[in-house]
This record gives sequence, structure tokens and C-alpha cells, in this order.
Amino acid sequence: MPDFAAAPPSAPIHERLGITIVSASADRCVGTLPVEGNTQPFGLLHGGASCVLAESLASIAAMLYAQPDRVAVGVDINATHHRGVRSGVVTGVATPVHRGQSTATYDVVITDEQERRVCTARLTCYLRPAT
Repeated sequence: MPDFAAAPPSAPIHERLGITIVSASADRCVGTLPVEGNTQPFGLLHGGASCVLAESLASIAAMLYAQPDRVAVGVDINATHHRGVRSGVVTGVATPVHRGQSTATYDVVITDEQERRVCTARLTCYLRPAT
């Protein structure tokens, strides 16, 4: 199993969307996403792109919590989109709400460059044995 703490994983979807993992720990995972190239037909940041950022950050944090004997698998995500963004970069921060033996839940707050809340998401991961 890779050492996520030493080097947060890269994923093809991160490259495709331009996601950068800024810092990663079981207690706080931070990443950015450019708005350009990730918009819906009306020029606003696509809600699905926000969900990808949220799931990536929370999943990485959950994996860091679960290691070395468990792995995290996302089982539920929900998101509320508060405001539209047309340009710049958004930043997501995942922090734990609950961390147990079989599940871990993280809140993810995504903000724009003026630190205004763009999206609030929550991801729950099932922590299964690493095999």
C-alpha cells in the first residue's frame, strides 16, 4: 500500500481537472481546483468538479486515518452549492466529523479566492480491511 503521508497520490482525474493536493493528513487535507476548464455550459464552476475535489480530499484524509490495516472506500457524498464561480481557483479543506472502526466521515468546505464559501460537501467512507 502506498505511503500517502509521504506523497499524496496522483490520479488521472486530478490531472484532467487540474487538482493539486497542497497538504494531506488524517486531520486536514487541502487541495485546489482551477475554475477554467471545469465549467458547465453557462460558464460557472461545474458542481461535479466540486464533488470530485471534495471526494478526493476526504478520501485521501480517510486513507491516512485508515492505514496501515484498513483502506477507505467512499460510500456516500452530498454537496450543497452556495455560489457560482466563473474564474480563478477554488480551495477545498477536508476535516473529520467522525472517525471510527468501520467508517470515517469528513466535511469539505470549498471557497473561492475571496474566501467565500462556494460549496459544502460531506463524504463518508467505509473502512474495510486491507487485503
